[in-house]
Amino acid sequence: MIGRMKKIVVLISGRGSNMVALARACREQNWPARIEAVIADREDAPGCEAARSLGLRVEVVAFRQYPGRDAFDAALAEKLESLAPDVVALAGFMRVLAPGLVARYQGRMLNVHPSLLPAFPGLATHRRALEGGVRVHGATVHYVSAELDGGAIIAQAAVAVRPDDDATRLSARVLAAEHRIYPMAMAWHLAGRLHVEGHRVRLGGAQIDERQSIWLD
Repeated sequence: MIGRMKKIVVLISGRGSNMVALARACREQNWPARIEAVIADREDAPGCEAARSLGLRVEVVAFRQYPGRDAFDAALAEKLESLAPDVVALAGFMRVLAPGLVARYQGRMLNVHPSLLPAFPGLATHRRALEGGVRVHGATVHYVSAELDGGAIIAQAAVAVRPDDDATRLSARVLAAEHRIYPMAMAWHLAGRLHVEGHRVRLGGAQIDERQSIWLD
């Protein structure tokens, strides 16, 4: 018997390049899932047009249309509830989610962050990495928790920091890493291969799997 196709809802704020990477991988790799909808928190997010060009449903829950964060959080929660996703993927979504919403999708909400967490949570990760003099930077896919950029780490990709790097050049290489590991991690999740034990994620029953840590540059 063929199982039910799982529904993925992707949340974006900007250009949505990781959303595009997920959507393409979903189609090309024949995931047992579909992108049910893309939700943007801005009407003018470039990722909205990118999603439409892929034939994806786009919903907008515009932050500026609500009187405050609580009202926005309630509207976003209602929209997600109506879509009934099996998985929620944050792809450059620039809002801190309400704890209740995170709890609702615990273990089913993934995020990609442009640093090797727990280093450099939050914003301006590439500038901070350069200012900190690190020799290795990268990207992390993790389950979302109530802690900002916290949650159990699923996969990481490392890139070397080059002597001539600025934030723009470094960002481009890290973004390419994100596009590689986010679809990979999502495919593992959809296949039921990920098991969270405390703050560790086991892949296929193994505590350490070399595919969860990639050196790209």
